[in-house]
Amino acid sequence: MTDTIPKIRIRGLKKAFGPKVVLDGVDLDVMGGTSFVVIGGSGTGKSVLLRCILGLITPDAGSIEIDGVDVTTLSPRQREPYMARIGMLFQNGALFDSLSVWENVTFGLIAAARAGHGPRITRAQARERAGALLEQVGMDPAVGALSPSELSGGMQKRVGLARAIAARPEILFFDEPTTGLDPIMGAVIDGLIVDCVRRLGSTAIAITHDMASAQRIGDQVGMLYEGRMIWQGSPSTLFDSGNPVVDQFTHGRREGPIKVDVRS
Repeated sequence: MTDTIPKIRIRGLKKAFGPKVVLDGVDLDVMGGTSFVVIGGSGTGKSVLLRCILGLITPDAGSIEIDGVDVTTLSPRQREPYMARIGMLFQNGALFDSLSVWENVTFGLIAAARAGHGPRITRAQARERAGALLEQVGMDPAVGALSPSELSGGMQKRVGLARAIAARPEILFFDEPTTGLDPIMGAVIDGLIVDCVRRLGSTAIAITHDMASAQRIGDQVGMLYEGRMIWQGSPSTLFDSGNPVVDQFTHGRREGPIKVDVRS
């Protein structure tokens, strides 16, 4: 594919749940090797957008292209190779409590090998691989022997990041990567995300309502509001966008076009 074709291209994406319209014609281009951050308030459809791209939710209309192929037209089996190229850091880490840290990190690699979709890997090899991945996110390989319950929130985020990059994915998704972390640990996680994305040469989409995080990890930022991408620009213009909706959101103003129902 040429550099002029976006790695991810979304056009007219719509999704409603009953009478509630969540996505109402989202358009988005993410070029290869860049990081795009989607900002927006709670309930504006940021997570629904990611789930549509991942195939976890079927959109009502629109297209989602990966390397020029509309994956919404593919069967689940045809879609598998595209989804295998995606790594995901979940908001809450989503670690398996019944598995050790190293087993969590290499869970996808082991599962793919057992299903015949990836290279064979022994448990000893997987444990060694997990140690190398933990080092990449600033952790001691010895942490691999611990259980997730023995880790702090920041450490769990790092383990989740190590798992996300284990298969060296072409595309990485980050769902609220700094939620639940103090400002210093949030900055640490953002720095690790930037390092990992650059090292792999991956294309990344992150969703967040943390403005500091958006500025740290994004090459481009877009705001989702009332089901549409109403603004896109450089992180450096985030607090001076010229868009009244974006300005109210980024500055946290009570007054403005965004109406908040304080009774809910």
